[in-house]
Amino acid sequence: MGRGALALLLAGAAAAAPNPFPAAGAAYVVERDGKLLWAGGADKRLPPASLAKMMTALLVIEDGGLAETVTVSRAAARETGTRLGLKEGERFKRGALLTATIVRSANDACRALAGNDERVFARRMNERAKGLGMADSFFSNPCGHDAPGQYTTASDLARLANAVAARPEYMAAARLERATIVSDGGRKLSFDNTNALIGRYEGAIGLKTGTTPGAGTCLAALAERGGTRVLLIVLRAKDRWWGGDALLDRAFAADAP
Repeated sequence: MGRGALALLLAGAAAAAPNPFPAAGAAYVVERDGKLLWAGGADKRLPPASLAKMMTALLVIEDGGLAETVTVSRAAARETGTRLGLKEGERFKRGALLTATIVRSANDACRALAGNDERVFARRMNERAKGLGMADSFFSNPCGHDAPGQYTTASDLARLANAVAARPEYMAAARLERATIVSDGGRKLSFDNTNALIGRYEGAIGLKTGTTPGAGTCLAALAERGGTRVLLIVLRAKDRWWGGDALLDRAFAADAP
């Protein structure tokens, strides 16, 4: 057997293996240029944490009107977890709140974008999920807070990640190491990206992080080198940063699927 044929055989075996990298986390998917490279537990239903915000962001982008102004509601100002400290009655451009949702994973910004009734917004999230073919996902809230009956899979999240990666509005924010937004009243809020790969890992350009007690640490990472793109989704990661680095490196070095 020639070297090229052997390489193709090994690559196919890795893709077909039930879980070639079990140390990565409870579930993961690795794609290169849109094609599956490796997966483990890809269809296991798990909490999404703030990876759910990718769906919130997609809906906001598809709705348009990013230059329009949103008034921060009482519910948004009272959001828990990661937040910017938005104040009830403050006004921000939708695009600014979108940046805070993607970059900082700010729950108050996310809730402000979702509107007053998060149940209505969650129904929209689930309708869009069906449209994307996310058959094993159900969203209960726009921010990804742990909630009974809320679940997704690494495979479904890969579909969602590819959808947001195709939107320039999302990618413009996702690749920022640091961002600043300004309220209509002139209050400036600066924040760092929660994605530690941005600015540290060669070629990292997104996409989203997530952490909750129920979901553990989660990551949707996208990196690009020499025209090749690698997408990594990992849920309940054992070490999302260094483990993520290692999987991305392996994917760039592997033979094409």
